[in-house]
Amino acid sequence: MPDMLKRGLCPIPKQLIGRKGSLQRLRKGLAAVFVWAIALGGCKEENAYVPPPPPVVGVAQPLKQTVSLYLEQTGSTVPVASVDLVARVAGFLSEIHYQDGATVKRGDLLFVIEPTPYEAKLKQAEAALIGAQAELVRSQADFVRQSTLSQQGENTAVALDKARQARDTDQGAVMSAEAGVTLAKVNLGYTRVTAPFDGVVSQHLVSVGGMVGETGETKLATIVQLEPIHVEFNMSEQNVLQVRANLGQKRLTLEDVEKIPLDVGLMNEEGYPHAGTIDYVAPELDAATGTLLVRGIFANSNRALLPGSFLRVRVPMERREENALLVPRRALGQDQEGRYVLVIGNEDLVEQRKVQLGQQVGNLQVVESGLKPVDRVVVTGNQRAIPGKKATPQPTTITSAPVGAGEK
Repeated sequence: MPDMLKRGLCPIPKQLIGRKGSLQRLRKGLAAVFVWAIALGGCKEENAYVPPPPPVVGVAQPLKQTVSLYLEQTGSTVPVASVDLVARVAGFLSEIHYQDGATVKRGDLLFVIEPTPYEAKLKQAEAALIGAQAELVRSQADFVRQSTLSQQGENTAVALDKARQARDTDQGAVMSAEAGVTLAKVNLGYTRVTAPFDGVVSQHLVSVGGMVGETGETKLATIVQLEPIHVEFNMSEQNVLQVRANLGQKRLTLEDVEKIPLDVGLMNEEGYPHAGTIDYVAPELDAATGTLLVRGIFANSNRALLPGSFLRVRVPMERREENALLVPRRALGQDQEGRYVLVIGNEDLVEQRKVQLGQQVGNLQVVESGLKPVDRVVVTGNQRAIPGKKATPQPTTITSAPVGAGEK
C-alpha cells in the first residue's frame, strides 16, 4: 500500500511516513489520512464518453431484371358442383350410410327411405302389366280370326271393327301398365339417395325415423365438389381494355382462353402458390358494374381452397417490363405515408426513401419509382439503421428471380 501511494499522482501526507509518538500524533495522522483520501479522489482522471461505432448493415444495388407483368385482382372460390340431396318420395328415413363431412364417391349410398311400400307398388304394377298383356293376347287372336272370316266373306265389317277396337284398347292398356311399372321402379329407386358426383357431404338434416317427403321434397343434406374448384373474379373495363391492348386487339378463341394461366393465393399465404387456368370469360361487360366476369379452374388436389374463400388473383398481361428494379421484400418498410426503403447516401448517412411498388416476383418486389439503379439499398440489418445516422455498409448481392416467376 505505501508503495502504491508513493507512486500516485498526489503527495503523501508527512504524518503517514515514520510516525511515532503520542496519541495526539496518532489522531492527527488519522485526520490527515481522511483529508488525503478525499484529495486523492479529486486527483483521478475524468472518464471520457466514446460513442459506439456505426452499425454494420448489408447493402446492395437494386436488381435489374426483365419481368412479366400481371394484373392483381380479388376473387372468390365457387364449387364446380353443389347439390341439395332431397327426399323425392314420402316415407320414414330408415338408414344413413355416411359420417357427417365424409368424402364420398359418385354412386355411394347415403340415405335409405323405407322401401317396403314402394316394392309392393312395383309388384302391383307388374301384376297389372301381366293382366294387360294377357288381354292383349286374347284380343289380338280374336282380331286375327275376325279378319280371316271377313276375307272369306263369312263375317260382317262391324264384327271386324269391334275386334280391332278391342285389340287396340288392350294395346293401350299394356302401354299404360308398362308405364306404371316404370314409374314404380323410379319411385322405388328414389328410396335410395346416392351421391351424384365425388364430393364432401354436409351434416344430415333429418335423423333416422323422421318422416320425409310428405308435403314435398325434404332436404336431407348437401354435397359439394371440391376437386376441381372454380375461382371467379371481376375485371374492370379499364383492365379489360389494357389486356386487349397488350394482346394487340387480338380476339382470343375459347381454346386460347383455356391456355391462359392463373395464380391465386389465400389472404394468409405468401405469394400465389396455387396454379390453374382460365376456363370461362363472360361474353359482355355487366352494364350495372362495368366489370367482366372471369372464371378459372384449379385442380385443388390438396383441398386447400374451400368454397366461399376470398383470394388474391394474378392475371398475366402478356407483356414484359425491361430493366425493372427489384428489391427483397424484407427490405421494405411501411409508415403512415406508405412504403419505403432505407438507402445509404453520402458520407454513409442512412436515408429513408418513399417508393411506389409494382408486382411481386418470388420474394422480390418491383419498385416502380423512388429508387435509382446505383442506390445502395439496406437489405439486412434494417432494424439497426436509423435515418439521419451513419451506418457501416457491407456490400452484398440480391439473388435473381426467374423471369415471370410467381411465388409457389
